[in-house]
Amino acid sequence: MFKLLETFKTVYETLNFSEAAEILFVSQPTVSAQIKQLENELETSLFSRNGKKKIIPTPQAELLYKQSLNILEEWETTKQLVVNQATFKETVKIAASLTFGMKILPELLKELLAIFPMIDFKVTLCNSLDVLNAMNKHEADLGFIEMPLQTGTLKRTTLMSDVLVAAGDPNEELWLIRESTSGVYHYTKRYFEENNITGPFLEINSNELISKLLRMGIGRSIISALETDGLHTEPLTENYERNFYLLERDAHESETIAQCARFITRWVNQKYND
Repeated sequence: MFKLLETFKTVYETLNFSEAAEILFVSQPTVSAQIKQLENELETSLFSRNGKKKIIPTPQAELLYKQSLNILEEWETTKQLVVNQATFKETVKIAASLTFGMKILPELLKELLAIFPMIDFKVTLCNSLDVLNAMNKHEADLGFIEMPLQTGTLKRTTLMSDVLVAAGDPNEELWLIRESTSGVYHYTKRYFEENNITGPFLEINSNELISKLLRMGIGRSIISALETDGLHTEPLTENYERNFYLLERDAHESETIAQCARFITRWVNQKYND
């Protein structure tokens, strides 16, 4: 029906079957057949012929033209809405602390991308305090931290535990430490106080750089056991077992974010806690 109305609209505006056919990229007999089909549907004549080329709209055509403009406009709007819904991708912003981001998040993202193909994920890696700040400022929809921060109105869910170790050459005096807002700094400071360590220190805000320096035989550090492949390590007491947490808002801004949060919790539990 919409194709017939589009043909009718073009014929009405050109008052010429051949010209309408050129505009519509169809043959002139096709235009004639479609107008005839529309006339049969409506059981009325839409155009009167005056000579070979001149056509005159009937009063019924005048009425149909006015109505068809609205009908065709609404149809185009409806089509666009359907297309937009089919191709729309919601953005979910994730902020993750560095250890979780480098060791757990890659595999988790692989699963998220497979389960939620219609979501555009955006990921930011930073320290735990910056993750919390991003959540509070609505710059992130979901956050991962490794520090038991006071989260206020945010919901904090324990995902999994992480064991910390002392890594590097025991004979090294230099300690490589993260910045004070990092999740591991709290435990590093405790270790130094318990063992009367006063330095020297080198502050580095990158787990990757600390790991590379340790592998070069430079310094010692308190790091996650997840990051110790090939490194000399010394176990610490149970006081140095920490947790990774998921941060989310009590009232999610969309059901999509809520579904992601539920999937993340379930996936981590199955992968690391079962």
